[in-house]
Amino acid sequence: MSIAGMIIAVVFFTVGVMGTVLPALPGAPLIWLGMLIYGFFVKFQNLPWTFYAAQGLAVVLIFLVDYLAGIWGARRYGGSRGAILGSILGGLLGVLLLGPFGLIFGPFIGAVAGELYQRSSLEKAFQVGFGTVIGFLGGTVLKLVVELIMIVWFFITIF
Repeated sequence: MSIAGMIIAVVFFTVGVMGTVLPALPGAPLIWLGMLIYGFFVKFQNLPWTFYAAQGLAVVLIFLVDYLAGIWGARRYGGSRGAILGSILGGLLGVLLLGPFGLIFGPFIGAVAGELYQRSSLEKAFQVGFGTVIGFLGGTVLKLVVELIMIVWFFITIF
């Protein structure tokens, strides 16, 4: 075991988990990178390529959850195609224009605007926007769970 490698890995894990709720940090890739850096320190002892491949699949799963959670929430609450597209566009623009607050408000505003564009009532539009936020929050919890499983699996593997 390498103490320096472990410290670096734990720093990457911590920043990665923080990145799940802070939009400027790529959470799951940082966690995977921390594992890779540790692997270099210990010459990949007890860390086969299959471990890294499976962890990489977990990262892909997290990206899918991130993308699909808001869509699921909007659909679950009766959102139209316009609301889905609005939530995606709102998510992108929201982060750029509103920073961290745009991560929640952007998809909400986008979904509401998209639903109103489809000529839905204001009440339904807000319901769909709320669904988008619920999907985002549920997705965030699911991403945190997968990231924690990744980290626990890493420690089980090296010890």
